[in-house]
Amino acid sequence: MPAGRFAPSPSGDLHLGNLRTALLAWLCAKSTGRQFLIRVEDLDQQRCKPEFEVTQLADLAALGIESEGPIVRQSERLHLYQRAIEHLVSEGHTYECFCTRREILEAASAPHQRPGAYPGTCRDLSETERDRLRLERPGALRLRSEETTWTITDQLHGPIVGELDDLVIRRNDGTPAYNLAVVLDDAWQDVTQVARGDDLLFASPPQAYLASVLGVNVPEYVHVPLVLNAEGKRLAKRDGAVTLRDLAPEKAWHLIVESLGLGGDTPAEVLESFSFDQLPREPWVFVPDVSG
Repeated sequence: MPAGRFAPSPSGDLHLGNLRTALLAWLCAKSTGRQFLIRVEDLDQQRCKPEFEVTQLADLAALGIESEGPIVRQSERLHLYQRAIEHLVSEGHTYECFCTRREILEAASAPHQRPGAYPGTCRDLSETERDRLRLERPGALRLRSEETTWTITDQLHGPIVGELDDLVIRRNDGTPAYNLAVVLDDAWQDVTQVARGDDLLFASPPQAYLASVLGVNVPEYVHVPLVLNAEGKRLAKRDGAVTLRDLAPEKAWHLIVESLGLGGDTPAEVLESFSFDQLPREPWVFVPDVSG
């Protein structure tokens, strides 16, 4: 069944911004007749902890947001990602990259180089050069992009043209890269709608391009405004009093719903008055009440 999803990384407690996005993902999915799924994106085993998964799912459930299908964990699907990587390699869509992070940053700071873009340093190495570099350090695997830009259409932002470089699809420690995993997971779970924070807006064209290379469907996108702190920066735990450890679920719920200009005591009640047309286009600036 076509689905929408919320896919947190269990690296800490969910804050109001995460919870607000989760509710919006639920509303976007249910208002369009889709199933709602929760996926645990735990590829980063150094930062992701099982105890955080437990508290995140409990916090979502406290607000009435629960998965309508099995909870999928990326850490349990490594063999499937590896199979896809092997297919891309066999089709000639990849190459090894031996650049360090520092080398990439230095290259990206050169004149005429787009900030953050990979300059293609290892794209055309000879096999002799690759053999030499393999003796010095393990290589990552990059997608050999055949396009320089890719366009998606977002429900709130309209057409978005993103610049492409050669995405990493497997890190140099052998771990499948997030961009590969998320594209495959969405395809395998029949996720046809991705509602998430607009800080990821320009991550979507490269992911959509990768989906086209893999031959899987590209979902519809809805990139919603973030919650910001008083300084205009993305809300984080360090801002204080922003998680359900600090706020009662009832208070957090009403703050979130009011910020959306909606009403209701449950997700189902909020859904009754929800529409895409009235979704906020501007971020919600949240300043915790510390008056005590």
